Amino acid sequence: MFEIAEDVFLLEGRPRFAYNVYLLGDILVDAGSRHAERRILRQLAGREVRAHAVTHAHPDHQGSSHAVCERLRLPLWCGAADADALESGDLTPVTPDVAIARWQLAHWAGPAHPVARRLREGDVVGGFTVLETPGHTPGSVSFWREADRVLIAGDVVNRRPLVMGGALAEAPVAFCVDPARNRESIRRLAGLDPRIVCVGHGHPLRDTGQLADLAARLPA
Repeated sequence: MFEIAEDVFLLEGRPRFAYNVYLLGDILVDAGSRHAERRILRQLAGREVRAHAVTHAHPDHQGSSHAVCERLRLPLWCGAADADALESGDLTPVTPDVAIARWQLAHWAGPAHPVARRLREGDVVGGFTVLETPGHTPGSVSFWREADRVLIAGDVVNRRPLVMGGALAEAPVAFCVDPARNRESIRRLAGLDPRIVCVGHGHPLRDTGQLADLAARLPA
């Protein structure tokens, strides 16, 4: 893993930067697909980890959550509106009914796991403030550290292509349960004027003028 900002680390993925997993101090954020368990645990070896949070309940973010929480005895935290899906293991209520999403549910999703903490606006996670940023899923959350303007944005925005340093883009409409709300969330995040944007897919972004530009181009 490598450090992006103070106490903010990005774990190595496969492919690199395709399905990002972060460590915010002692809080693991997201967990890739169910095939990422050993890779995540290997990189966490010797580190103190206190809890595991997910930005949203999609298979490429919660796939190894159950396994990692069980192995490290971590409580699982997520946005309140996604918590029932994580606890039941039925992610269909938070996932659009399109072919590629159905494939991901079948091949990447992890099993159910109890949610110890339902995150809401203003909660604090690893020194970051929780922002409710729905649209991609009903309970999507982002994490914001105002002191140095570092943003963990989940899949509210991503980069294209995923594994390259491409342009910032909104989450694909086909993967959003409510694209209009996701665009509202993008505009909200752009208004924070972040210095670093850590996305779910793609390189961390330091040229953050791209976020304001993207927000300005979005349809109403």
